[in-house]
Amino acid sequence: MNVRTRLYAAMVVVVVGFAVTVGVGVAGMTSLGDSFDRVQEAGDARALALALKYDVTDMNGWQTAYGYDNGASRPTFLASVERLRSNLAEAMTRLARPEEQRSLADLQAAFDDFMRLDDVAWAALQAGREQEVRRIFLEPEIVNFTRAAAAAEELASLEAARADREAEAFRDARRDALQQLLLAAALAGLLILMLLVTAVDVLRGSPRPAPSP
Repeated sequence: MNVRTRLYAAMVVVVVGFAVTVGVGVAGMTSLGDSFDRVQEAGDARALALALKYDVTDMNGWQTAYGYDNGASRPTFLASVERLRSNLAEAMTRLARPEEQRSLADLQAAFDDFMRLDDVAWAALQAGREQEVRRIFLEPEIVNFTRAAAAAEELASLEAARADREAEAFRDARRDALQQLLLAAALAGLLILMLLVTAVDVLRGSPRPAPSP
């Protein structure tokens, strides 16, 4: 193979090498972007689970409050109920893993039982039976609240573990992408060096013009 052919071959290799380098970079960034999206999704799921955990406690607290202030706090209680209901519906749609759905089903069942008994307590309060209301709140409703709180805690633990896994996967993807880019850059540098060496060989092998007589 003569020098000029070697130069052309080196140029082709460099072009291919740059294409590979770009491909590696794009693939690495795409993988990193996908991993980051999963981190965000897991973070949103964890935030939703924590919101449900708060909603359950908030709802129970305002129920107890209206039982002791003759119903004055019931509008706040009902607003808390609607917030929980809205977040629970959103979680049912967004959190589709079997273990998530199980926790949500347990939470939904406890919430339904809680609200059915709340109707009984509210009717008793309107009828002036304060002692019955307090008995309901301090006995069976505590059981329903405990069930709902346990389901919300289980869901929050699931989402926290998921968020930790995705964060670790993102760190791994970022490290792998950096390593791939460094290797691709090293390859590109080597190919450029090969092209330069070949070009120098071509220049050295080019015929020199004959001296003038």
